[in-house]
Amino acid sequence: MKGISSRGNHICFGRYALQALEPAWITSRQIEAGRRAMSRNVRRGGQIWVRIFPDKPVTVRPTETRMGSGKGFPEYWVAVVKPGKILYEMGGVPENIARKAISIASSKMPIRTQFSSFRIIKENQRKLGL
Repeated sequence: MKGISSRGNHICFGRYALQALEPAWITSRQIEAGRRAMSRNVRRGGQIWVRIFPDKPVTVRPTETRMGSGKGFPEYWVAVVKPGKILYEMGGVPENIARKAISIASSKMPIRTQFSSFRIIKENQRKLGL
């Protein structure tokens, strides 16, 4: 997983986002744990978008099996994440609630992440003259 994410690195649906800072394989269980943590924290308000999908199977061979006889069975599924990729987006809630919910979701992730908002991105683009 070399390089930074060239796709999926902009906020498209919501106002706030959780952005990856490191490359990793994120399992479907970790994705679901983060989504549940966010939805429990915001209760009924707001919307949550999951921007990654576990589409890569990871196979595991049973222990103490002899060599040969093909590839192992799919044990779990992962999403390949590069730095800069948006993991979750959130909208319809105030920034302080979004920050709290996203920080809880980031604690469920195996990588370093950062909070990002539409406003912060626009300010950075204005400073750079884009």
